[in-house]
Amino acid sequence: MLGRSRPMMAFLAIAAFFSPFTSPPASAATAAPERVIKDQVAIRVGSGGVARVRETITYEFGGGRGLERSFVTRRHDGVTRDRVQPVTGVRASSPDGGPTRVTVRESGLNTVVKVTGTGPLTGRRTVVLDYEVRGLVAPMGGIEEVRWTAAGGWRVPVDEASVTVDGGAMIRHVNCFAGPLESAVGCTQYYTNHTHTQGVFSQRQMLSGDHLTVVVGYPAGATGGRPIYERRHTVATAFSVNAVTGGALLGLLVLLVGGVGALYLLRGRDARIVDRKAAEGDHAPVAGAEFEPPDGVRPGQIGTLIDERADVIDVTATIVDLAVRGHLLIEEEDRAVTGRLDWALRRLDRQGPDDLLGYERLLLDALFTAPDGTARESVKLSELGGTFATRLARVRSAMYDDVVEQGWFARRPDTVRSRWTVAGMALTVLGLAGTVALALFTDLALVGLAVIIAGAALAYGGQYMPAKTARGATVLAHTIGFRAFLERGEMPEADGEMGARQRIALFSRLLPYAVVFDAVPKWAKTVEDAGERAEGADNLYWYEGPAEWDLSKFAESMRTFTLATSGSISQSRGL
Repeated sequence: MLGRSRPMMAFLAIAAFFSPFTSPPASAATAAPERVIKDQVAIRVGSGGVARVRETITYEFGGGRGLERSFVTRRHDGVTRDRVQPVTGVRASSPDGGPTRVTVRESGLNTVVKVTGTGPLTGRRTVVLDYEVRGLVAPMGGIEEVRWTAAGGWRVPVDEASVTVDGGAMIRHVNCFAGPLESAVGCTQYYTNHTHTQGVFSQRQMLSGDHLTVVVGYPAGATGGRPIYERRHTVATAFSVNAVTGGALLGLLVLLVGGVGALYLLRGRDARIVDRKAAEGDHAPVAGAEFEPPDGVRPGQIGTLIDERADVIDVTATIVDLAVRGHLLIEEEDRAVTGRLDWALRRLDRQGPDDLLGYERLLLDALFTAPDGTARESVKLSELGGTFATRLARVRSAMYDDVVEQGWFARRPDTVRSRWTVAGMALTVLGLAGTVALALFTDLALVGLAVIIAGAALAYGGQYMPAKTARGATVLAHTIGFRAFLERGEMPEADGEMGARQRIALFSRLLPYAVVFDAVPKWAKTVEDAGERAEGADNLYWYEGPAEWDLSKFAESMRTFTLATSGSISQSRGL
């Protein structure tokens, strides 16, 4: 007997050893799962379709502080409309010490009612909720119909739910559905009482989240109730057209049409003057043996006048013009010796009166001032950099000042563009922020969209806002005529060696203007042809090539030089 008991004693010892690890905690062992024992809902539908509800809940608590019930109070009834059935005036009472403190909050399509007590609750408690529901009744053909998710919406299972509906009138029909919100499965039981004035519905064993939806039909006009609809705020409604947004869009249209009209008046005047006066500049700009451009306009001025911008090509043309006028010498280096294509710009002491404009003097100083601030006699094109960018920015500013001093613009074109562009960008950013805010909280998002469009139009139109004066428009017309002459490439013939040398000088004076008008190949070839006819003309007075170079190579050299100069200026980021 003792031998048999030894295995049993060993087993009991092992069980005693492991029992602290396998036994559930005391709280877990004693806590019971919470559930609704009974959910009894009594609904009385009164005048105007207002329903007064008393809901008696028998709840099994398992240590929690309260219960939570969710009412479906909003349903989507279209893209922009919701049908609402608001639950109001919620009060709680308990005959047996259950929770009675009520808090109500909206959560999506639901209204959540939470009833809490002062401490943890266990066992069964009865809680009575009293509240009102509006919007339950809706006309359906020749009847009024009450449809309501009267019971359910619990976070715990429900053993039994029952609903009674009393409308004070003869009931035409009843129905009910149980399960998920859109369930078409009938409930456990539904019928009317013997007087047919009260509908009775019941459902057993509901899962958490299930609902009991009841349907009761009354004669038309029995309660006079009507459904309640609210406009749902969506992207579609946020950008809807109404009186305010329609007015904003109309104002935007007027603003855009007015802006286009103003630009047409400004630009139309220029076009009319160009059409009328362009022919005045379409002739050989030669008076005797001297070159006289239309209205005395320099190449750099022409570029700024035409496109209202002091850009790379205008500076390149000015460098060529300074060379042609004897302020500097362009020397093409021997690629076979240096291993790369490069040019040296050498400053010359020009005799005679100073004919430099302000921006031309600044450009010469920028070219022939070393990064350490000392003067230099020459500079290679490939060495432009360092402080050259800063000085070049001053040249650009001086070119804008010059066109104002000439009386061609009332204000600097770059300043006018910047002001309009900045204003447009600021208005666009304001419109973006406003559109987001209005779309989130109102139906006026189209107002913000109109502001965005207006800002973008302002920023874009600002590029065309610099306006020429009447004098500037006239000079522009003469310049356009001059361009037509250059593009044809016609010049009067001259006889003899002096005539050929005179042609070289004249064609050289035209070349900087050809740079601006993108006609370099034609005019460089013209200079080349004239040089070949002049005896001993293997170089120009302003352009020298390496050994074995002659004017037959000038056209290609000039084309490459203008490209390299524009590239060097662009890399310096001065413009």
